[in-house]
Amino acid sequence: MRKNLGAVLAGAAAGAVNGLFGAGGGMVLVPALRAGGGFADRELFRYSIVMILPISLITLLTGAGDGLPWHQAWPYLLGAVPGGIAAATLGRRIPTKWLHRILGAMIVYGGIRYLC
Repeated sequence: MRKNLGAVLAGAAAGAVNGLFGAGGGMVLVPALRAGGGFADRELFRYSIVMILPISLITLLTGAGDGLPWHQAWPYLLGAVPGGIAAATLGRRIPTKWLHRILGAMIVYGGIRYLC
């Protein structure tokens, strides 16, 4: 168990961030996976997504409260499916260095936007 304590703590932090803000658990998981070693840069994002799916489902199910606004979510979901497929396909062609820079820029932009 001690060997996995760091992973358990990183998972708890990712779940907490995702639960509080509705997103962002991957920003915790990617650095944790990198620090844990054993993952190539290309694998970091893929493994993070695999872990974020159940975390997001748990957040959704426990935070649904009075119900889910599916009627408002459908247009976004319809666009997210082809967008996700296109990005996953294109992402294989973009050097990892640039994927990190793009993600970093998006995080900085989002942070500034929320602060202002």
